[in-house]
Amino acid sequence: MKNKQVLLAARPTGAVDASHFRIVESDMPKAGEGEFIVRAHYLSLDPYMRGRMDDAKSYAAKAELGQVMVGGTVGEVTESRHEKFAVGDFVAAPIGWQQYGVSQGAGVRKVDPRHVPLSAYLGAVGMPGVTAWIGLNEHGKPKAGETVVVSAASGAVGSAVGQLAKMKGCRAVGIAGGREKCDYVVKELGFDACIDYKSGNLDSALAQACPKGIDVYFDNVGGPTLDAVLGRVNAFSRIAICGQISGYNDPSALAVRNFRSFLVNRIQARGFIVSDHMDLWRPALAALGELVHDGKLKYRETIAEGLENAPAAFIGLLAGKNFGKQLVKLV
Repeated sequence: MKNKQVLLAARPTGAVDASHFRIVESDMPKAGEGEFIVRAHYLSLDPYMRGRMDDAKSYAAKAELGQVMVGGTVGEVTESRHEKFAVGDFVAAPIGWQQYGVSQGAGVRKVDPRHVPLSAYLGAVGMPGVTAWIGLNEHGKPKAGETVVVSAASGAVGSAVGQLAKMKGCRAVGIAGGREKCDYVVKELGFDACIDYKSGNLDSALAQACPKGIDVYFDNVGGPTLDAVLGRVNAFSRIAICGQISGYNDPSALAVRNFRSFLVNRIQARGFIVSDHMDLWRPALAALGELVHDGKLKYRETIAEGLENAPAAFIGLLAGKNFGKQLVKLV
């Protein structure tokens, strides 16, 4: 048997394309003392991976040329010489874009596919769900009756943000691309409104959807969407800055014209990285797991079949072609 892997072949200077990846087959890994082997069932594809492809200072180490692309997976332990992980355990493990990976346990957690579906541990009960939970509760600090707006509302993070805001008694307004995604956000997820940013005037649409202004904005995209929101925020509003996907391929797209609003409205804006809050992961995952198990937190997945299709799925993710959480099924 061979281990199929996707390597970073070149660093993009703009949009990502297939030439930036290389698919190879390598020898199967073996577990050394204190190590175990994970066979990945699902690979998670996330916008943050675009930043890891650059040779630039960031909050995390860059992906190295010629090495396996970074990423989280869920799968099963197939070989173990580690006292805390046994063959047959299901785990969430950051082994990257490959079928099999070796681990010493760092960043690995056991999961129970009998409680929620295995794939959910990469979405609603994984990093995206925890990102939504921490960003909203710790940095947005919503109060009942307030208006919470979230961009990329049909995505893995945004969809959870709006549902959690509704549970706190807030008015939840999403921003998404396309009528189908907006209909899903309102009719399936229970948001009060959703704005299709592709349909025209975002400023007037926000005014109509947020008649009392905006108290909390969960920002996943930056750029013109952030500018439009800054024109509608209330005094002492809070902005949780989670992602800037509109500028990942073109940083110039992130220019903010309405910067004066930060002063006029005394906005509290905070960029956050979910890994800075490891002390909150356990309570967040426990809460999210129960909500998904009970059917109170809904999610949607787009699943590509086969590791060889991971590059195309990732390129589609950056272009907004996915619906909900983007995964690659390996088993």
